[in-house]
Amino acid sequence: MTASLEQSGALWGLKGKGGVLDRTTVTVATDRQWASHAPFGTIAARSDFTTHRIALVDGTDVLSELHDPRSSFAGHSLATPWTDLQLAFFAGCAMWTYLNTPFVLAWDGVASEDGGFWEENGETWRKVHVHYPESLEVFSKVQAIYVGEDNLIRRLDYDVEIAGNTPGAHYVSDYVTAGGIQFPTRRRIFPRGEDGQAMKDTLVVSIDLSGIVLS
Repeated sequence: MTASLEQSGALWGLKGKGGVLDRTTVTVATDRQWASHAPFGTIAARSDFTTHRIALVDGTDVLSELHDPRSSFAGHSLATPWTDLQLAFFAGCAMWTYLNTPFVLAWDGVASEDGGFWEENGETWRKVHVHYPESLEVFSKVQAIYVGEDNLIRRLDYDVEIAGNTPGAHYVSDYVTAGGIQFPTRRRIFPRGEDGQAMKDTLVVSIDLSGIVLS
């Protein structure tokens, strides 16, 4: 899947990477863990994310790479700056997970369980707890998905393990149909309080997608 990507929010500047990926193209595989942002700002032609490696690439030349990139985040808090490779890892891992949800729930080793009901925006949503296996690289091994009565996702919750377990509430909306499948094109991520409510006075990340193509 390929899409044009525009994003902003407080996270990128906080990590010292403001502006790098404001406008780019993101491509993710749907049969394996792989994602790429092209261009990767002015730093590289593209990034190359896989389960155990992140690289920045120009043509066939690998400019830099990191194996077992998750381990490089040990001891990080929300305010810890990122290297270019850490930004590439987070962005690739995040967009692969977002664009493959909910289909990734059917993958081997991914477990889900009923989390009951949740009332928000005058709607009743079904909450599903999701547990990802060690064989998949996601920035939060335990997440939650909220599904509306129309069976479309409304929100995701997770604690970003590679940023000090920072809790987030991630809202999705503005669905379009591509290849016969409905995808949200608008994503807004806010801090999540202990009561589970989003703290909407702080926009952590905004993501807008357009031109979604399946191939």
